[in-house]
Amino acid sequence: MGQHKKGLAVWILIVLLLLAGALLAGSHPRAETVQEAMRDAVLHDVNQVSLFGLKNVNPGLISAFLVTAVLLLAAVLIRVFAIPRFQMIPGRLQLLLEQAVGLFDGMAKNSSPHRFRFVGAYIFAAGAFIFVGTLFELLGIQAVTVKGHPITLPAPLSDVNAAIALGTLSYLVILSGGIAANGLKGVGKTLKEFSLPISMSFRLFGALLSGLLVTELVYYYVSLSFVLPVIVGVLFTLLHAIIQTYVLTMLTSMYYGEVSEPSPAKPKKKKQAASSAEHA
Repeated sequence: MGQHKKGLAVWILIVLLLLAGALLAGSHPRAETVQEAMRDAVLHDVNQVSLFGLKNVNPGLISAFLVTAVLLLAAVLIRVFAIPRFQMIPGRLQLLLEQAVGLFDGMAKNSSPHRFRFVGAYIFAAGAFIFVGTLFELLGIQAVTVKGHPITLPAPLSDVNAAIALGTLSYLVILSGGIAANGLKGVGKTLKEFSLPISMSFRLFGALLSGLLVTELVYYYVSLSFVLPVIVGVLFTLLHAIIQTYVLTMLTSMYYGEVSEPSPAKPKKKKQAASSAEHA
């Protein structure tokens, strides 16, 4: 108990020293106001990054390319080196992979028992992209804007274009399930939920952007940029990664199951000749 109290006292002392240093440092002039910094975090119309010298793009696009490359590389390495070594008694990596696959596969089976293989694979891929993409901003990878200013690459889905793309793709997956199961009737079922891609897109965008704006606001002021950004950034990022991954995958599998459910077969009418023969 004495060691725990001593360690706690050391941590408290370190935090107090950092806070005292923050207060003594005060604030210093910035190249842009906090309103401009937060506006650019939403619109990305100032701090753009050159894409191989071909075109100026939002930094979120660079983040999306990097996250996609990391996921594809991880998938190849796991398939080539890890899966052939799987055993009846799983190791840590095998257990982790089986739990992740089983989670999304079970979600797909429960929501869409008639057609679950395709939607299970899709929500696994979408969930991995959301989760890894959200955690990506914790790495603090730097890029240089076209104006020569350094910038930290944000989460891909903090860009409204990426959020709309993922929401629309999820809606098209739902539509494909309706068409595969019920043909034109499935199209009608899916089109009833015309607001679904909008709600999916802006739910992702709003949740991830709120964390980005809060972190941006905390980092903007020097008096708040000691210790607090670590707590705020990690908590917001982890919370959004888990919640948004679950919400989008759950909604996609649920609506996919609704539109892909086979329509009840109508009872066949007996021919009049057969009925008259029975009466005779």
